[in-house]
Amino acid sequence: MSPNLLLLGGTLEATALAQFLAQTDIRATVSLAGRVARPKRAALPQRVGGFGGVAGLEAYLRENAITHVVDATHPFAAQMSHNAVAACAQAGVPLIALTREPWVPQSDDRWVRVADIAEAVAALDRPAARVMLAVGRMHLAAFAPNPQHHYLLRLIDAPDAPLPFPHHEIVLDRGPFTEEGDRLLMARHGTQIVVSKNSGGTGAYAKIAAARARGSQVIMIDRPAMPERLEAHTMQEVMNWLSHSGTDLGV
Repeated sequence: MSPNLLLLGGTLEATALAQFLAQTDIRATVSLAGRVARPKRAALPQRVGGFGGVAGLEAYLRENAITHVVDATHPFAAQMSHNAVAACAQAGVPLIALTREPWVPQSDDRWVRVADIAEAVAALDRPAARVMLAVGRMHLAAFAPNPQHHYLLRLIDAPDAPLPFPHHEIVLDRGPFTEEGDRLLMARHGTQIVVSKNSGGTGAYAKIAAARARGSQVIMIDRPAMPERLEAHTMQEVMNWLSHSGTDLGV
């Protein structure tokens, strides 16, 4: 059976897998959530927007004769990942998650680990500091209870509404970033605290390494719980899975 794959994307790993698949005979479609105004152009046909929950995704799988799903969404896209597991189970479609190993602190890191955004907000209930808030555009409003800080916000797209911070600066940029570049950025802004999700991988790690080099504190938000599922950490593992999942690939 020739595979017809749905790739749930939005990460550097998904982009790399799409580029690889585009050079093969595998039929595949990339699905993006649509939260970025100017997403990187995928090497495969793509759809943008939600599915409408578990039922909508199950219907999409059936209507488009999808044979395999690779969930390469962000490690914090918990709702999408839960929906994918449920929809694939109901439709009888094999699924694998291409996910990153989480970051772990080194001996000279100054991490404060918190469970979620709410705990990160609580951790900033302290005297004014210069804070790099690297949590994504969707979560910025949650930090309104701490207006005393000067916030450095690095975003892909400019905010579409006024921000609740009296003191902030926005840098529009798209990763991957380098440690040297982030050290210069933090030095320029006098960054004392970095608030970050534990995204894992290499593309967003530069700010963590830069914070370590500066001796800055990192408020690290732990990953949300994910459903039980088959996981891979490399593209080769995904291709090996695909070749042993009832397809006629000779990978």
